[in-house]
Amino acid sequence: MKKIKCNIKGLDCVNCAIELENSLSKIDIINNVSISFITGKLIFECDKENKNIALESIKKVIKKEEPDVTIEEV
Repeated sequence: MKKIKCNIKGLDCVNCAIELENSLSKIDIINNVSISFITGKLIFECDKENKNIALESIKKVIKKEEPDVTIEEV
């Protein structure tokens, strides 16, 4: 498993971060999803070969639930 760190921008509140974190945790190929509203960080783990698929899956969920939110890998 590889830990992936991203900047997350555009979250309005802590509750939005918690709800989004819960939705992202349902994606099968990622583990240990954590969103910090305070620091603007999204951290998750996945197999190295699934990294791009995981990022695309995360972006789809974010676009559906929080259209104004963006992520960028650090």
